[in-house]
Amino acid sequence: MTRKESFSFTIAIGFMLFALFFGAGNLIFPVMLGQSAGTNVWSANAGFVVTGVGLPLLGVLALGFSGKGDLHAMASKVHPLFGIIFTTILYLAIGPLFAIPRTGSVSYEIGVKPFLGNDVGFMPLLIFTLIFFAITCFFSLNASKIVDIVGKVLTPLLLIFIGILIVTAIVNPLGDFKAPTETYMDNAFFKGFQEGYLTMDTLASFVFGIIVINAIRDKGITSKKQVMFTCMKAGLIAAGLLAIIYTALTYIGASSVGKLGLLDNGGTVLSGVSTYYFGPNGRLLLGLIVVAACLTTSIGLITACSSYFHKIFPSISYKKIAIILSVFSALFANVGLMKLIAISVPVLTAIYPIAICLIFLTFLNSVFNGRSEVYIGCIGLTFIVSLFDGLNAAGITIKFIDDLFNTILPLYSVGLGWILPAIMGGILGYLVTMVTSNKEYV
Repeated sequence: MTRKESFSFTIAIGFMLFALFFGAGNLIFPVMLGQSAGTNVWSANAGFVVTGVGLPLLGVLALGFSGKGDLHAMASKVHPLFGIIFTTILYLAIGPLFAIPRTGSVSYEIGVKPFLGNDVGFMPLLIFTLIFFAITCFFSLNASKIVDIVGKVLTPLLLIFIGILIVTAIVNPLGDFKAPTETYMDNAFFKGFQEGYLTMDTLASFVFGIIVINAIRDKGITSKKQVMFTCMKAGLIAAGLLAIIYTALTYIGASSVGKLGLLDNGGTVLSGVSTYYFGPNGRLLLGLIVVAACLTTSIGLITACSSYFHKIFPSISYKKIAIILSVFSALFANVGLMKLIAISVPVLTAIYPIAICLIFLTFLNSVFNGRSEVYIGCIGLTFIVSLFDGLNAAGITIKFIDDLFNTILPLYSVGLGWILPAIMGGILGYLVTMVTSNKEYV
């Protein structure tokens, strides 16, 4: 007989999920979006919340709904080879190549560097990242304690730190909203939608969902229905906190232009806002916020990535993989924050639409009886478009393809040209199975 979860456990899971999601990009990108969107801030914020809150919540629920143990099993509905390739690419993207190193570099840039002055060289960053990822590795090797460590200790502290800054900014606004920048003059919603990609949270939802589901099952909750119900309640707690904080941060960014000017990154905006309200103590407050947020995310990512790669390479222990990933992330973080972001954008632009399609196909699986042709058609046509979107983001434009897609695909100019091919691919895949096959699908 399955156990019933306690209210306090659900709250702890919700806080844990929030803390895992709320990391480096979640602080930087909303305030930058607010600065750039100006008077169009609410439309842009709505788009950002869709990809930064709604889709990650659906990703966690899709994993529970699928009844599968991990993303690899979900993605293998397309094809076993696709399952391996896509899952590995996703784990590398949100793991040692982009997201994990970013947690260390953001923590240093915002939480430490302002106290050191200019021209400090590379050594402080190297020392800090080694210490940061040593702490991450320690907690990752005690993965069974992650709910207590993250959900009951770090998250409440993080919410207190953020709450102080947000309440102060709302009670005493910095100034009025200014005119939007050129990129936010039109289609602010869709621009905000794409900015949400940079948080990587929809990709991370497949990974963090495993942590949540395992934590729920460890409490003796085993029925699929109850696991889903608990996931939903915890997910709504996390999603509600994220939506409130994102909206508040975009408001802070939009109201800061008059006092601070239009700055080049969200970290500088947050530093300026904190210093404006709290003086030198503002930098300390911001440093605590950033380090706490990034540390919780890095712990979750190292834990999840180590578990996955241990499954792929069982001869290498979880402990060894966690240590390897921590050391690699510490070293890779030293390439610098802006380079990490620049490198990640084309990859995220290419794979994000595929992840979104996989989420919706999982929920619709019973409608088309799990036919692999539907998965292949939808994912295949989506990837054709998203691949060229990724190339464009990397500065590689194939003009005749770009002109063709602009002509035939609605919303291509705002980065959503993959939506129609995704729908058509799924329909074509279904028609193919009806015409050519009498095979039974499960």
